[in-house]
Amino acid sequence: MAARINCTVYRKGVKLEEIRIEDISVALEDDDTFVWLGLFEPDKELMDMVQDEFDLHDLAVEDARKAHQRPKIEEYGENLFVVLHTVSLVEQAIHFGETHVFVGPRFVMTIRHGKSNGYRAVRERAESVPAKLATGPGYVLYTIIDFIVDHYQPCMDMLQDRFRQVEKALFLPNPSSDNLEEFYNLKNELLSVHGAAAPLIDICNELLRFHGDIIPAGNRIYYRDILDHVARVTQTADRIGEMINAAMQVSLAQVTIRQNDVVKRLAGWGAILAVPTMVFSLYGMNFQHMPELAWRWSYPAVLFGIVGGCALLHRRLKRIGWL
Repeated sequence: MAARINCTVYRKGVKLEEIRIEDISVALEDDDTFVWLGLFEPDKELMDMVQDEFDLHDLAVEDARKAHQRPKIEEYGENLFVVLHTVSLVEQAIHFGETHVFVGPRFVMTIRHGKSNGYRAVRERAESVPAKLATGPGYVLYTIIDFIVDHYQPCMDMLQDRFRQVEKALFLPNPSSDNLEEFYNLKNELLSVHGAAAPLIDICNELLRFHGDIIPAGNRIYYRDILDHVARVTQTADRIGEMINAAMQVSLAQVTIRQNDVVKRLAGWGAILAVPTMVFSLYGMNFQHMPELAWRWSYPAVLFGIVGGCALLHRRLKRIGWL
């Protein structure tokens, strides 16, 4: 059985005690209480136990057992099932995970999958404002989503800094050939973060308009604040994405320019070599009557003409930038 992260009972915003999972149904007999349970990658046995205690729908439990769910919000009777993609920045590397949240009028349960941050800090933050926590699981859901969204922006800032560094390398005298690969990796990570953040717009809009039994009217203002943060993240992602596309086009153009320079140089040297090739091929035809062969200075004259012609052509090609 997977380790239990935390299972706590609250009454009117105040923490009462930590309880065992099998005692949840007993704790919920008091109308003034709600339970906040946190799990990390639970196995089937533990999920079956939790399902019995909270009376969860089979389809939602089946999804919660597995990671790799798309971000979404689904309603099952009085309960909500929310899937959120998390990001964490560790030593300039982005790690992705998932958090599945079950929310009912009297409980909140988080199930973490993958490399995701724990919610101890979220719990401490919520417990520090009993008046808000007393409004119920809707406020807890807000603190969880807000905590997840707060980790998106540092990742965006890191990706933007990496882009700036690679962008500067584009205009060095001898740019690296690895620019395109780095831009591609940046684009891939950017799309992953954007894919985690963007669905929260629809999720928060639904929470703002519906589910009044879980999200009281007084708490909906908090979800508008989350929408503002998500909008900033997605706008930043769109802007960086456009800049990466432009930089990739510049990098491809530089590759083409370098190829053209090579072709021009080869063509220039080919033109220079054409001069002696033409002369030598002429004298290699072994005509019987070639008057200049009898002239004493014909050999040095031919060499001088070849060198002079090559030098003149080299100077001309150098002037127009072909060499």
